[in-house]
Amino acid sequence: MHTIRTRSTAVATAVLLAGLSLTACQNDGVSRTPQSAGTGGATAPQSPASTPPAGTAGGSTTGDKGTGTGTGSGTAGKSAGGTGNATGGGDSSPVTCTGENTKVVVSEVSRPVNHLLLTVTNTGSRDCAAYHAPLLRFDDEQSATRIIDGSKPQAVVTLAPGRSAYAAVTLSSADGSGSNGRTAKRLTVHFAPRGGSGSTGAPAELTLPAGTYKDDNAAVTYWQSDMSDALTH
Repeated sequence: MHTIRTRSTAVATAVLLAGLSLTACQNDGVSRTPQSAGTGGATAPQSPASTPPAGTAGGSTTGDKGTGTGTGSGTAGKSAGGTGNATGGGDSSPVTCTGENTKVVVSEVSRPVNHLLLTVTNTGSRDCAAYHAPLLRFDDEQSATRIIDGSKPQAVVTLAPGRSAYAAVTLSSADGSGSNGRTAKRLTVHFAPRGGSGSTGAPAELTLPAGTYKDDNAAVTYWQSDMSDALTH
C-alpha cells in the first residue's frame, strides 16, 4: 500500500509538473505578441518623421514665389520696349527732297549755250531722294516747263546729307526759232513726289541771272547725280 501511494504521489507530481510546464509555454507564447505589437507601435510614432513631405510642399510654395510670373512678364516687357526703340531710331529710308531740306542754286554756264544749271544740295540730316525732274515755272507762268524725257536716269538720285544733284535748263532754241521770247526774272522750283504726279513740299524761289532770256522751247532735264550728264542734253 505504501508503494502504491508513493507511485500515485509521484504520478500526481509528474502531472502537476507537466501542467506547470505547459502553462509556462503558453505564457511564453502570449508574451511575444505584445512585442510584435510593440514593434508596430514603434514604427507608428515615426510617422511624424514623414512630415518632410509637408516641408517639401512648403518649399514648393517658396519656389513658386521665386519663379513669379510678374517678374518674367516684366522682363519681357522691357525687352519688347527695347526692340521698339531700336526700330524707331533705326529708320534709314530716304525722305523726299523738297525746299525744306535742300538748298537750290541756279547758275549760268558757258557751254552749251542758252543753258542754266540747277544744283540741289541736301541740307537735312537724312538721305533724300530727288525724284523725277524739277517742276519749273518762270515768273508768273501757269504751266510747268517741258521735261526732256530722254534725260531720265536709270535710277532715282538719292542724296546723302551735303551731297548734290543737277538739272540743266534749256532756255531757248539755239537758232532763235522759238516763239514768245522774253526776259525772265524769277524761277520757282517745285519738287516731284515719288509717284510723279503733282508736287510735294515747299518749293524753292530763285532769282535768275540778269538778262535771262527764254522762249517757248524752254525745257529741263531729270535730276542727275553728275553735272556733265545734265549738261549733255
